[in-house]
Amino acid sequence: MTDNTWLDRWDERYSNDEFAYGTQPNNYLKDQLQKLEPGSILFPAEGEGRNAVFAAQLGWQVSAFDISSEGKNKALQLAESNNVTIDYQVGELQTLNFQEEQFDAIALIYAHFPAEIKSSIHKMLDKYLRKGGYIIFEAFSKKHLELVLKNEKVGGPKDIGSLFSIDEITSDFPNYDIIELIETEIELNEGLFHNGTGSVIRFVGQKK
Repeated sequence: MTDNTWLDRWDERYSNDEFAYGTQPNNYLKDQLQKLEPGSILFPAEGEGRNAVFAAQLGWQVSAFDISSEGKNKALQLAESNNVTIDYQVGELQTLNFQEEQFDAIALIYAHFPAEIKSSIHKMLDKYLRKGGYIIFEAFSKKHLELVLKNEKVGGPKDIGSLFSIDEITSDFPNYDIIELIETEIELNEGLFHNGTGSVIRFVGQKK
């Protein structure tokens, strides 16, 4: 079940007029999506829709979900202003009616689920990706903890369990050809809440 304080946090963050992480797509997602032929794509924990809207502009058939109805409202507003449509559901993954092998790609962009469920969410998502489909992933690594403690403006979880390691990704997605899997420091400039040097895991894998 969703912890209400967790839900309240995201509803509060997304209820402002300004977009928490901006309206432009994440740079890594942008680079990787442009290498692929458009098909159907799922965006978990999609928040205010900046990445989903970008994918729709490229011609992808976009599905997204988040626990925050405020996030959905902002995402649909952004989609309308860009003349695209996205299918956006509110709820936890296990309550949504996605089909096995429904998607050609799944994009996990700063999809930081609570530590105790993050691996099970990844394994659930894997079922919804067809063979030959792609995972595109960027999120904060465990080394990010010391960076966010120095600079809160860079954002990200402050508990080590919600952050990722390369080992966790290889364990969560064992049946993938690894196109890229790296831990690296990047400069973030995304809206109000991702600003400064962050340590991230970047992963692109193709399902065997």
